[in-house]
Amino acid sequence: MPSAPPGRWTSTAAMTIDLPPLTAPAKRSLSIDGHATSVSLEDAFWRAAAEAAAARGMTRAQLIAAIDHARPAEVGLATAIRLFLLAEAQRPRLDRPAEAD
Repeated sequence: MPSAPPGRWTSTAAMTIDLPPLTAPAKRSLSIDGHATSVSLEDAFWRAAAEAAAARGMTRAQLIAAIDHARPAEVGLATAIRLFLLAEAQRPRLDRPAEAD
């Protein structure tokens, strides 16, 4: 198995998978339509949300508000954010919004 950059991936001895650095969820507060709320996500998801927002010329709070408006009521906001970001990561680069200069 090729070695990964130090500090990026952790090789597990008992399994044949590599894990990224695992962090506990971090709670952040934001306002959606004037209502204060908080969301708990792992650092990797907060970073991915910032990147996805920047690619659309939005703030992270604006992106999260858009996800909140689009999600079904039975799906939690943190789940909707994670699933949106997973879908973003799986989309071919040509389908993604152009990066802002």
